[in-house]
Amino acid sequence: MSLHARWVIVCLVLLAAACSTAPQTRAGQSSAARAVPSGGATAASPTPPPSADDAQNGRPEPRPSWRTEPGPGAGPVDDAQLAGQRIIWSYPGPTVPEPLLAAVRAGRAAGVIFFKENIPDTATLRAAVDRLREARRQSPVRAPLLLMTDQEGGKVRRLPGAPELSARQVGDSPDAVATAARTGTEAGDNIAAAGLNTNLAPVLDVYETPGNFIDTKQRSYGQDPAVVADLAAAFAVAQRQRGVLATAKHFPGLGTAPAGSNTDTGPVTLPVPLERLRAVDEAPYRAALSVGVPLVMLSWAVYPALDAERPAGMSPAVVGGELRDRLGFRGVTVTDALEAGALDAFGGTGERAVAAAAAGMDLLLCSARDTAQGEQAAAALARALADGTLDRIGFTAAAARINALRGTLG
Repeated sequence: MSLHARWVIVCLVLLAAACSTAPQTRAGQSSAARAVPSGGATAASPTPPPSADDAQNGRPEPRPSWRTEPGPGAGPVDDAQLAGQRIIWSYPGPTVPEPLLAAVRAGRAAGVIFFKENIPDTATLRAAVDRLREARRQSPVRAPLLLMTDQEGGKVRRLPGAPELSARQVGDSPDAVATAARTGTEAGDNIAAAGLNTNLAPVLDVYETPGNFIDTKQRSYGQDPAVVADLAAAFAVAQRQRGVLATAKHFPGLGTAPAGSNTDTGPVTLPVPLERLRAVDEAPYRAALSVGVPLVMLSWAVYPALDAERPAGMSPAVVGGELRDRLGFRGVTVTDALEAGALDAFGGTGERAVAAAAAGMDLLLCSARDTAQGEQAAAALARALADGTLDRIGFTAAAARINALRGTLG
């Protein structure tokens, strides 16, 4: 049976199970029917239902489409606002700083990523989320923020609690698909209860050698791409049933990275033959995209078989040629950490942001826990847009993909 067929069967089984118990919406449609939104949403997507932010504040009326709409006293959308809508911000400590709240109010933020230092306890996190949502309600951009974290399971968890099993433990369990679905449900419940809506998981890397980089913390489901595809699908679909978006990572794959080869700390080159990349490392992505995983994070490793000069997330050959053209992905791309040591040779924050955007990346992950990083990235994008360094049509298309995705959030 083909990998694509295996993935589709897994997802159909999960959706069928969910449909049997899912609550009905006003129109009689089960929530399970909306479990996996298409990754190919565009500006022409239907108007989404009211956001949770609106409903919680006595505004249940239908929200307009993704388009940015000037609020009271606001002028037309400018390049600074357009650039900011491609930035995922971060901040230090437990309290959301005013510069970030100001960026959200001005419509210059796509979302925020949260780390353990932001989450001393659940009440503190919920207070931070409430402040960000209130700032968003004052923004000319009506779409909800992407509020995200890394809750893979096992050793990679920013929120306390589930899922406690690692991907490797899931892959080794007797009924791995059911276990993957359970951990996806646990992740979704935990994330949603905290007020967040996006998980930077599941990991689709197919580990080659036990104890290598991706297996050291048991972050891979296994060595068989078909198994990885099945389990990642189960996790992603179950998580979406809880209202949380999935992110497939790290394209085209970190499964061959040796122990200690961490792009967070320095350059990593993976001389993987093209045949292995496409038959093993990329194989789970083809299946994932066919069932609508909406976000893909790209690796900062260099893959000479695809581009010998640039990390994957800065390479048009990888982003456009491999992921978009060959695999047909139409959803939202997101970088790994923009402050990664693997990018030391590519300039500062602004240069990195422009290079990633030029390669075709949509969301830029400014995760240094420093609001100045988000401001620098956004300012560099706005300058590059204004002077023609970045193509305006492509730039606005990226912003449209991001806002369409945000518009699917309840």
